[in-house]
Amino acid sequence: MRLLLIAAIAFSAAALPVPAFAQQSPEARLASYRERVERLEDQDAIENLQAYYGYYFDKGLWGEVADLFTDGGTFEYGQRGVYVGKDRIRRALLLFGPEGLSPGYLNNHMQLQSIITVAPDGKTATARWQGMVMLSAPGADGVWGVGQYENAYVKERGVWKISKLHFYVQAMADYDLGFSRGPLRMEGQSALFPPDRPPTEVYRAFPSGYTPPFSFVHPVTGEPLPVQQPADDIARPK
Repeated sequence: MRLLLIAAIAFSAAALPVPAFAQQSPEARLASYRERVERLEDQDAIENLQAYYGYYFDKGLWGEVADLFTDGGTFEYGQRGVYVGKDRIRRALLLFGPEGLSPGYLNNHMQLQSIITVAPDGKTATARWQGMVMLSAPGADGVWGVGQYENAYVKERGVWKISKLHFYVQAMADYDLGFSRGPLRMEGQSALFPPDRPPTEVYRAFPSGYTPPFSFVHPVTGEPLPVQQPADDIARPK
């Protein structure tokens, strides 16, 4: 009886499915490891790329900022509209202040809480970032701000570049009055240097509660993240 039981256990163990990865050849496993390392290196490169953007933007290095984009890259900030191409982006950035950080100006744009999703082929990626903003200009009150970035990236000849940068302004407020007493409206499209396209999405900032759509799925369920928006009578583009 004991021999039969031992034989049955041994047969059951042999019949258990072996994980697919363990069935691969050493060469296949090495290729799988190499691909995983490459995707991790892609994530690291994109995180650094976005950090470069933040540091250059903070100091008004508009030429350096524009050079982080692809030739046909797009830049969209709040409701200012969409600027297409490096030259147009470089000129549009002058709307945020002069080239270089002049005395009396503060232009901090921090990128936090990154969620980076690299495509399986390692050629494109998307990322969402939490953006914290601190602004100041001569003769004006300071400004606090917050929003989200929903960006896209492309690898060109082994170098990651920004193909789309979209900063959704969620709240801007007077530094002294704060968000509850001193919320500020978003700036619209410039008459001095109009955008190439109108805003891709029309929405209100705080005290409205607009949330940008998520570019990634839920990490546990694998399902898209629906966003329940509060009612808003603002006109939507058709």
